Amino acid sequence: MPKDNIGPHRLVVGAHYGFKDWLAQRVTAIIMIAYTLVLLVAFLVASDFSYEGWASLFAQQWFKMFTFVAFLALFYHAWVGMRDIWMDYIKPVSIRLALQVATIVWLVACAGWAAQILWRA
Repeated sequence: MPKDNIGPHRLVVGAHYGFKDWLAQRVTAIIMIAYTLVLLVAFLVASDFSYEGWASLFAQQWFKMFTFVAFLALFYHAWVGMRDIWMDYIKPVSIRLALQVATIVWLVACAGWAAQILWRA
């Protein structure tokens, strides 16, 4: 039997890989939309438009957690998008790997910075 790469016996590498990325983009987008709506409602019903008013909103533990989850969703959303851009347009593997590592380092640093801002004393 000839070794061809067509038909039902072909070798498929990374099956469902695109679906996981597609789903991750949608789930993280829904989280960011929900956070935006909560923030919008908080803004519209607020009577105190001062720093103290916003500080009291962010002083609540549930709001800090929701904010951090929204940031993590943003960072993961950005990672999936940037990784796809690097894979699609940067052909030399060494440059692509360097850009992917730089992107990961940047996004992890941003997550750390967000946590530091939210939970500083």
